[in-house]
Amino acid sequence: MSIVAEAVAVIGAIFSGSSWEMRSAFDTNGMWLFCFFATLICGYLAHLFYNYVPFAERHLERGLSVIVYLIIAAIICWGVIDRFIFSHQWSGSTTIPPFLFMVMAWFACSYNVKLRTHLSFSEFRAKMSPTGQMATLTMDSLLWLGFCWIAITTSLRFTALSADNFQLVDGVDDVMKWWFYITVPIAFTLMAGRVIGNWLEDWNNYRSGDQIIKQAVIGGDV
Repeated sequence: MSIVAEAVAVIGAIFSGSSWEMRSAFDTNGMWLFCFFATLICGYLAHLFYNYVPFAERHLERGLSVIVYLIIAAIICWGVIDRFIFSHQWSGSTTIPPFLFMVMAWFACSYNVKLRTHLSFSEFRAKMSPTGQMATLTMDSLLWLGFCWIAITTSLRFTALSADNFQLVDGVDDVMKWWFYITVPIAFTLMAGRVIGNWLEDWNNYRSGDQIIKQAVIGGDV
C-alpha cells in the first residue's frame, strides 16, 4: 500500500470511531503524511477561529491552564486533608494530578507561543536587517510547525493505543487515560494556529515597513 493510500485510510479509520481501526491506521507511515496536512489545515483553522472569536484568542489557553491548575491544587489539598484528618485517601489523588499537569503544560505552552516568550533571541535579532529578521522568524515558524507535526502524530498514535487497550488511570476505576492524552494533539493544533498567526503578523509588518521584532514580556501581551 502506498503512503498516500495509507494516509487516506487514516481518514476512514477516524470516521469509523473504532479505536482498533485507528490504532492500526495510525501505525502506518501514511499517518505522517496525514498529520502533516492536518497540522497545516487545522492550524490555519485555529488561526481563523482566534481571529473571529477575540475572547478565545485572549483567554482560551490561559483560562484552561488556570482552571486545570486550580483543580490540581484542590485535589492535592483535599488529599492531604483526607489523609491526615480523616485517615483516608482517595487513590486517584496521586495519579490524576500528573495527567492534569500535562494538560495544563501544553495549553500554557501554546499561549506562550502567542506571547513569544520562549527563546527568541530578540535582542540579537533586533539588530539585523528587516529581511534578516523575517528570515529568522520564518525559520522559527517552520521549526515550531515541525514540532507540532511530530507531537500531533505521536500523541494521536499513543492515544489510539491507550483507547484500544482500555487503559485506566492507576487507582481509579472509571477514568480512561486517553481522555487526557487526546488533549495533547488539541493543544498542539492550537499551538500551530498561534505559530501561523504570528508569522502572518510578522509578514504584514515586514511588507508595511513596521517594526517586526518587539520585546516579549513574560506574563503579558506583546
